[in-house]
Amino acid sequence: MSVLSGGRTRRRSRRRSRRYRPGSARRRPRGPGSAGRRAALTVGMLALTAGVLLVLLVATAAGPATVAATRATRPTTVRHSVHPPAPVRGSYGIALAPASERVSVKLKLPLKSGILFDVNSGRVLWERKPTQVVPIASLTKMMTALVVVAHARPSAKVLITKDALDYTGSGVGLLPKGKHVPLVALLYGLLLPSGNDAAIALADHVAGTQSNFIKLMNAKAHALGLGCTHYTTVSGIVDQGNHSCASDLALIAHEVLEQPVLGPIVGSRSAIVPFPIKGGKLFLYNNNPLLALRYPGADGVKTGFTDAAGECLVATARRGHRWLGVVLLHSGNWYAQAVQLLNAGFGKSAAG
Repeated sequence: MSVLSGGRTRRRSRRRSRRYRPGSARRRPRGPGSAGRRAALTVGMLALTAGVLLVLLVATAAGPATVAATRATRPTTVRHSVHPPAPVRGSYGIALAPASERVSVKLKLPLKSGILFDVNSGRVLWERKPTQVVPIASLTKMMTALVVVAHARPSAKVLITKDALDYTGSGVGLLPKGKHVPLVALLYGLLLPSGNDAAIALADHVAGTQSNFIKLMNAKAHALGLGCTHYTTVSGIVDQGNHSCASDLALIAHEVLEQPVLGPIVGSRSAIVPFPIKGGKLFLYNNNPLLALRYPGADGVKTGFTDAAGECLVATARRGHRWLGVVLLHSGNWYAQAVQLLNAGFGKSAAG
């Protein structure tokens, strides 16, 4: 009841509001198809659940093979190998020279493997089993020298340790324990008289131990793509696992001849080097037979001998614009065979 002006009263109409109130649920009338749709949805959900269960049961029964096959169909991330591809071996010491430049030589004495090659181009003028893998004795020291000049300064001084004095086979023989010797002097001792003691001293200087140095030698061989070559010794005194072939040795010899420090060394018949001994000088002589016997134009490279390897020789010579090399492995007579092959090569070029 409310009091109006003039004393009259009126009743307030109490009507319920039909407006939507937040939080309240409004019931909507159900259409005639609502129950059917709900039933269809329920059936569909049941069918989907049954299908999933069936797939799981089949996969479990099939075992790991099915799982592996399923995984194989998934996209995978391509991962690149952490190891670089192996270097491609060049044709040096492998490719044959044109037929007009090749020579035919019949050697009178035995030879297991060998080639005659052009030093500038690497083309082969004559060959006998050029890729046969054989022990190489002190031809090993060509790689020893290459690794040394790649990792040490020519002006360096090398400490002579007890390790360098504990050697067998050929040696410089006068290495003073506890003193420092010029590195270049040891390179002469390594390559002229083929000093095994010099090889050890240089290896220890560069890598700390012989085993570490041998890893560097094999890494260098790998970098050059040498498929025949593997080293187990810094000097070549060990035959087992230490091997190469004529084609690879031709390429190694070329690397030595092209090296500014090593080229003049291997071409020397003799040398006088500074040495910390009485008189301050050491006289060294090259045991390369072509240099020792003054074959015309001889300018390298290295000899080797063990019972297993036999007489081994890599020799080069120049005449005019022509530069030829031979590799002889397990030779019946390294000097006679080298001269015969080189003469044939130079004779062919003169005739042409």
